[in-house]
Amino acid sequence: MTVTVSRKAHFNAAHRLYRPDWADEKNEEIFGKCNNPLYHGHNYELIVHITGEIDSSTGYVMDMKVLKDLIKAEVEDAFDHKNLNEQVPEFANLNPTAENIAVVIWNKLRPHISADQQLEVTLFETPRNYVHYKG
Repeated sequence: MTVTVSRKAHFNAAHRLYRPDWADEKNEEIFGKCNNPLYHGHNYELIVHITGEIDSSTGYVMDMKVLKDLIKAEVEDAFDHKNLNEQVPEFANLNPTAENIAVVIWNKLRPHISADQQLEVTLFETPRNYVHYKG
């Protein structure tokens, strides 16, 4: 029997959407307020979904405590109260859009999830704007 289990998490982070190879005018045109040179922040809401078979001995798809600790170590500790552009190595040369943040989170979590389980990430940048990545 295949079931999806999900865990919510939260982190606060600042970022600037900007491409250094573009002129200031083009960055402003494309990214608008999100191009603020002094950065801006979001209260990100994250949902990590794991889909797999229920283990007959435990009754779990994945132990939620293990998933909680994994999200804390790989995402919350790395991103919370950080300037993504300046303090998170994955964004040194990657524009920290919600799309790219979701992919980075997925890539950080995937090595720790069993190969026979599917990983999906839903990242809310605002209550109305969110992205979903399945890998």
